[in-house]
Amino acid sequence: MTGTAAPLRRLLTSVALTLAVILGPASAAHAATAAQKAAALASFTQTTAGSYQKWNAARQNRDEWADYRFDWGTDHCSASPDRPLGFDFRLSCHRHDFGYRNHKAAGVFTAAAKDRIDDAFHADLKRVCATYSAAVRPACLTLAWIYYRAVSIFGSTAPVDQSDVDAAADLML
Repeated sequence: MTGTAAPLRRLLTSVALTLAVILGPASAAHAATAAQKAAALASFTQTTAGSYQKWNAARQNRDEWADYRFDWGTDHCSASPDRPLGFDFRLSCHRHDFGYRNHKAAGVFTAAAKDRIDDAFHADLKRVCATYSAAVRPACLTLAWIYYRAVSIFGSTAPVDQSDVDAAADLML
């Protein structure tokens, strides 16, 4: 019986994680487990439009996700314009912030998670650009590429230290 306990435990854990993602947030009676939080974070940071829509629905209905203790804060596009040349990148930047902040807080901000979050950011930006006319879309897509490359190059899996932020701000003066 001991030989089957570990595979059975893994199967039950997998089923529980799947149900947590399918059924949504945990009930108000208990806090989300680390595994539930990691599964929700992964589902909110995929490159698909469905993942974006699920994240945005949760963002708009945060009370249902209170047990997950997500950080919904954002500085939008950080030191870059939120609406470069009038293209509205705010929600794309917000989801990117959500991904970085919450993966870091949960201790699951790996290089693979960073790449996935950055790729989702680029996909989000391209979806924003698709809403603009064909005449201006190339400019939007160029800016989307620049914003994506900036986070993929300069985004870090290391925790952010306030002295680094201050030093970067000094460079911009």
